[in-house]
Amino acid sequence: MESLRVELGSRAYPIHIGVDLLARADLYKPHLDGGSAAIVTNEIVAPLLLSKVKRGLQGARITEIIVADGEQAKGWPTLEKILDDMFAARLGRDSLVVALGGGVVGDLAGFAAAIYQRGVDFIQVPTTLLAQVDSSVGGKTAINHALGKNMIGAFHQPRAVIADVAALDSLPDRELRAGLAEVIKHGVALDEPFTHWLEGNIEKLLARDRTALTYAVRRSCELKAAIVGADERESGARALLNFGHTFGHAIESGAGYGAWLHGEAVAAGMIMASELSLRLGILQKGDVARIRDLVRRAGLPVAGPALTPERMLELMAVDKKAAKGKVRFILLEGIGRAALRADPGADAVREAIVAALQ
Repeated sequence: MESLRVELGSRAYPIHIGVDLLARADLYKPHLDGGSAAIVTNEIVAPLLLSKVKRGLQGARITEIIVADGEQAKGWPTLEKILDDMFAARLGRDSLVVALGGGVVGDLAGFAAAIYQRGVDFIQVPTTLLAQVDSSVGGKTAINHALGKNMIGAFHQPRAVIADVAALDSLPDRELRAGLAEVIKHGVALDEPFTHWLEGNIEKLLARDRTALTYAVRRSCELKAAIVGADERESGARALLNFGHTFGHAIESGAGYGAWLHGEAVAAGMIMASELSLRLGILQKGDVARIRDLVRRAGLPVAGPALTPERMLELMAVDKKAAKGKVRFILLEGIGRAALRADPGADAVREAIVAALQ
């Protein structure tokens, strides 16, 4: 096991990365002061991994909360179910919430922990590659709204993240590829040498080589932890982690939540953002081709769904990164050098969307 830290002063926490960690009691015990825990998971993960986490929580009074699978579950009804079950179990403010699942479960359970009795502790136990390398780290919790993804939520940092690479053994191939989109994003936006490593190891990652996966998870977490530690609430540098997401969230919303996996939408969004960077003269054509090739080799889409540029612009207008009524984009000044650009112009954005479709 390897451990990193997200440095946030009194709210700093460890990220544990390794194999066969889910049942390790020593990783949960420091956070079980009240002796009660609610495990929030979904109907797919529960039969596979719930018993292992329960062994790790030995001696605790455990409440199991099982929710539906998929992005469609990430809304008010599911959040209310989680809160109802917590109240029914009479969990106090000293209880621990354990989020066992992918990004949807992590966001739902984290948001429930943030608002239950004004906030209780929680641990992220991500079971998808996407959650291990991205959504479990940084304290963003949210549910979706009809007008946009993740529009209702709170910043609520976990007490720990337990990333068990062995949990990825049962992950469907499509979900694994979706997680690779966020791994690629970290390299392309923040770390050119990591991008180069990915270009040489993408087939190992697709084959679930544990050594390669462990390195990809660790490096992604290192990159994200450094930025979160410097900019917890996305007032500056943390926005760079959203490379591809302005376009990607519009794709998810426009196609209907669940039709495209988050990582698939981000993959197509990275191509659109790269094309926009090219049109603004800040990225070389060869770099766009390099990014497109890596995304394609990962088995991810390089073009979005059949949404018109006008519809995409409409959906992006409600993006959380908008400021003073203007949509801001995370673009590239080179591989590994993301930058925030305000209002590049509707014409350039429209051209980038069309170019990506071609």
